[in-house]
Amino acid sequence: MSDLEERAEALDSDDGLAALRELFTLDDTVYLDGNSLGALPRHVPARMQDVITREWGSLRIRSWDESGWWTAPERIGDRIAPLVGAAAGQIVVGDSTSVNVFKAVVAASRLADEGRDEILVDATTFPTDGYIAGSAARMTGHRVVPVDPAEVRGALGPRTAVVLLNHVDFRTGRLHDLPGLTAAVHEAGALAVWDLCHSAGALPVGLDAHGVDLAVGCTYKYLNGGPGSPAYLYVAERHQTAFDSPLPGWTSHADPFAMSPGYAPAEGSVRGRVGTPDILSMLALEAALDVWDGVSVDAVRAKSLALTDFFLECVAAYVPEGRVVPVTPAAHEERGSQVSLRCENADETEAVMRALTERGVVGDLRRPDILRFGFTPLYVGFADAERAARILAEVLAV
Repeated sequence: MSDLEERAEALDSDDGLAALRELFTLDDTVYLDGNSLGALPRHVPARMQDVITREWGSLRIRSWDESGWWTAPERIGDRIAPLVGAAAGQIVVGDSTSVNVFKAVVAASRLADEGRDEILVDATTFPTDGYIAGSAARMTGHRVVPVDPAEVRGALGPRTAVVLLNHVDFRTGRLHDLPGLTAAVHEAGALAVWDLCHSAGALPVGLDAHGVDLAVGCTYKYLNGGPGSPAYLYVAERHQTAFDSPLPGWTSHADPFAMSPGYAPAEGSVRGRVGTPDILSMLALEAALDVWDGVSVDAVRAKSLALTDFFLECVAAYVPEGRVVPVTPAAHEERGSQVSLRCENADETEAVMRALTERGVVGDLRRPDILRFGFTPLYVGFADAERAARILAEVLAV
């Protein structure tokens, strides 16, 4: 064994989270794509079998009450809340991330003071966030101002209504300064909306502690909810009474079964609901969240940083100099839970990732030249990191 292989073995032996890997359905593949789709927790299929055969198959309509289907969006929201640093009663689960971004940006625009007509949007954001913000701006009479996260403070002004930012950049894995930027947004008199898709379940967020106004996130990445699992919307308690959703559906009505033509919003996080909950995927998510029982997010963050540090060290040791260049920040305070490497030759990016996959290392890419490797501390180990770097070097040597 090489020195790095021996170190990986020792690090895995000392890993307090290592036993959690057994909670997931995994094979010998090095799975480094949990930042796109988390692995399947082993117990979820049995839970879904019960949901389908008993709750749906036998109880049928009775399950809305007897099986707790109706209250699932808020109940599961309260399960997610500790993972993002929120008290209960502020998160509702349902719809896609895109739909929740729309709700959050429009509602924040309506909460902003008169005369504020600018929506600042992370210029490096995941494209849909920008598309949705543009639509929200057209609908509310605002205008979108794209700005690099590093330049947000200088772009804030008396016309700023809302700032929509990603906590972790999906391409580079850069972690943005949520506490500092939220404080700056508030000092300017605006509201902060954060997209947590690439941070929730990988690192502490602190929504309540840092005074975030609204936030959204998906559940199929580090929360392992399954493909297309429903997203969530956080509305800080102080804003809930005035929260004016642009999608006032029947399930967010104060008395949904009155079927009245006039809309009266429910109290609390229920206001974030729209239509009938997507029960099958929602209950799969609820079951998947069981893997977090007793797990400290701080411990997850510590292992994430150790894993990504070790992977970068292995890449530096194994890969010929200049073939790939890390674009993920080295500083811990600026790094999420993925490592992005830029290929020296952009034309070979897809071929490299295809070869890695064929040899049992699954990551993904972002065109034109970024190889992405996501590290989910609940099931990725140090031997995985070493093996991935070693096989990457072998692929690049061909």
